[in-house]
Amino acid sequence: MSGSRRRVRPGCVRITAVTDPTIVPDTKDWTWVLDRACPDCGFDAAEVPTGSLAERVRRSAAPWPALLADPSAATRHRPAAWSVLEYACHVRDVHRVMGERLRLLLTEDEPRFANWDQDATAREAAYATQAPAVVAEELLAAAEQAAAAYADVPDHAWSRRGTRSNGSEFTVATLGRYHLHDLVHHLWDVGA
Repeated sequence: MSGSRRRVRPGCVRITAVTDPTIVPDTKDWTWVLDRACPDCGFDAAEVPTGSLAERVRRSAAPWPALLADPSAATRHRPAAWSVLEYACHVRDVHRVMGERLRLLLTEDEPRFANWDQDATAREAAYATQAPAVVAEELLAAAEQAAAAYADVPDHAWSRRGTRSNGSEFTVATLGRYHLHDLVHHLWDVGA
């Protein structure tokens, strides 16, 4: 095993290496959440009016500072699942990536989004070793920036289209709902 670990308490491990082979990459295409409710977290995209996206993105960020202040935030409670810290790093980066995609949708005609390998990002950015307090600040800032961008979308622009690298088509509205599902789902992942 290439990841180095130190036992914290039975059943929990603190990850100290940059890479960890116990996390299986998520290769699912989650765009189905735009068509039906998520059976895990309960998110239903059909119930999200575009006018509520900014506020809901802001609200989704609120629990993270307290979650990251917990002394066990960097501890994996299940070896094959990210810690709260790792999820928070991912959520911060989701805000950044989706914010950039939103910018492209609003400034370019039918942009094609670059591929984002979230698992490679987690390894390369060493999510497991980042400072929880810094991540909390960065997550709140990224969420606010994304929320402000959704708040500024003109009414006529919600139907502007773009395409993900795998061919999935998004509008500004569906990108916002897809983004929000990610935020809601990861709060569910960490039990918040």
